[in-house]
Amino acid sequence: MPIRYKSVKRAQPGVAGGGEKKYYAAPVMDGELNLDGLTTAIEKICTVSGADIRAVLYALVDVTIDRLGDSKIIRLGDLGSVRVTLSSNGVEKEEDVKSTIIRKAGVIFTPGPRIKLTLEHVKYMKV
Repeated sequence: MPIRYKSVKRAQPGVAGGGEKKYYAAPVMDGELNLDGLTTAIEKICTVSGADIRAVLYALVDVTIDRLGDSKIIRLGDLGSVRVTLSSNGVEKEEDVKSTIIRKAGVIFTPGPRIKLTLEHVKYMKV
């Protein structure tokens, strides 16, 4: 199935007042798949019960959150990996790098090889 997209007019990044506006392609999302939906989809393709699948998915969420808080990279096989990133203010001296300069933490998902391969061969459809 193709990835659907639409055209969106956007200002030029980093230019005061927006600069020259251009049209860009932007994906059109078609709903969501939550943990219940994932459970149902997985249940249809394997012999594990929905209750067991749900238990493992919720445990995956809990363990991922806990381990990210312990500075671990979570590798999820062909799906990819999840890790913490930091945004901080810059300082002149190395010894001035302290937790007080950290503005916020974020999470980065890096896709695995199968997702990357899928995206290399995907088809597109303008809507």
